[in-house]
Amino acid sequence: MSSFEQTAEERALLLEKAKRRAALRSEFLKQTSNPFRHGEGGHLFDSALLRHQSMRISAVDYFRPTTKSLRSLLLVVVPMLTYGYWIKSDRDRREQEYRTGQISYKDRRFKFI
Repeated sequence: MSSFEQTAEERALLLEKAKRRAALRSEFLKQTSNPFRHGEGGHLFDSALLRHQSMRISAVDYFRPTTKSLRSLLLVVVPMLTYGYWIKSDRDRREQEYRTGQISYKDRRFKFI
């Protein structure tokens, strides 16, 4: 039996799935293209979409710190802050060297600082 052959149960399952998909598609097209719906203009109320949007908005209210969230904090936020601090301190050090004359103008990396 090759990978392209299907058993009778798989074929029946695929046909049932295709029939269900066609029925849902025809119902969707019927509802969105109904000319007697005034003021709504092709928009359908989808309860699953509403639940998803509500979940996304209220996720902050139900947040509980876990080891996974702490790990993401340590692997993302802390290196960004450390790198930013390193850049700032390096720039401040170079600026201080430029202003005190320890580095001459011709030896500067960027001349217009």
